[in-house]
Amino acid sequence: MAASIASVGKAVVSRPAHARRTSARASRAAVAPRAALESQRYATPFDGYKFETIREAQISRAMTRRYFKSLDEHAEVDVCIVGAGSAGLACAYELSKYPDVRVAIIEQGVAPGGGAWLGGQLFSAMCIRKPADKLLQELGVPYEDEGSFVVVKHAALMTSTLLSKVLAAPNVTMFNATAAEDLIVKEDEEGVRRVAGVVTNWTLVSLNHDTQSCMDPNVVEAKVVVSSCGHDGPMGAAGVKRLKKLGMIPNSLGMGALDMNTAEDAVVDRSREVVPGMITCGMETAELESSPRMGPTFGAMFISGQKAAHVALNALRRQQDLERAAAGEQQKQPVAA
Repeated sequence: MAASIASVGKAVVSRPAHARRTSARASRAAVAPRAALESQRYATPFDGYKFETIREAQISRAMTRRYFKSLDEHAEVDVCIVGAGSAGLACAYELSKYPDVRVAIIEQGVAPGGGAWLGGQLFSAMCIRKPADKLLQELGVPYEDEGSFVVVKHAALMTSTLLSKVLAAPNVTMFNATAAEDLIVKEDEEGVRRVAGVVTNWTLVSLNHDTQSCMDPNVVEAKVVVSSCGHDGPMGAAGVKRLKKLGMIPNSLGMGALDMNTAEDAVVDRSREVVPGMITCGMETAELESSPRMGPTFGAMFISGQKAAHVALNALRRQQDLERAAAGEQQKQPVAA
């Protein structure tokens, strides 16, 4: 039987003639439809599309210049939000309405949004109990009315809309793929400790401290920190866990069992400044208060975040009042001869 010889590296493989003929027929059969489709192809607006010529170094400089400029500008902020889930994003959105307040968001994941990209059990729809539907109306997110609650056809529609509003705000900057490893805590003359910022690192570094030598972090000073890290998990409830270890808050049993009606009211009610300089909202509040979980309904997440924004604004005003009072006392002091 005739055979063809194909060389593969140093090996010699013999193929029967019928295999060679079958391969040739298959090749012709594949080429014919492609040629026919190409000849019948309709024109599109993108035929002959050409990108502008660049050098690779231009792209590198464009990214790094902006990123490190942003790091420099946000070494000190008014409010630092840790966690860009539903509560954290709602907090940032509410603060974006106050352009004089500088906000930084620290998000450990590459993709912001936390668990708000899907509804319960990985289903698409997002359920939001009234009257939290007012936020949807404000954002222009369509929904179906089910009486006491509304349904957005896909959770990603709400989350992407909220995220886009936050990222477009000139007074808000997000640093994702960045972990808040610790808190900055300062003690005043009376021995009162207050949270004064967060300790940051690349998330991939934070996850590999045990496999590498010491990799020191960076910091963001903040007048107020809003911790919205969600319920317990690998990096969940990080702010509350750290406060417990520092002895700044008592230990708690963690999040309670599911009860939608009790849970959502409790989370909004207890979103507050838990120690000087630090506010909790969303499911991190449930972890702190041992209040029930609400499961696949998102109203409390958004509203507690919005409430946390106003608690932060009040904390900033209080600090400003104290600074003015201190400045006034200094002016009253007699000048030494």
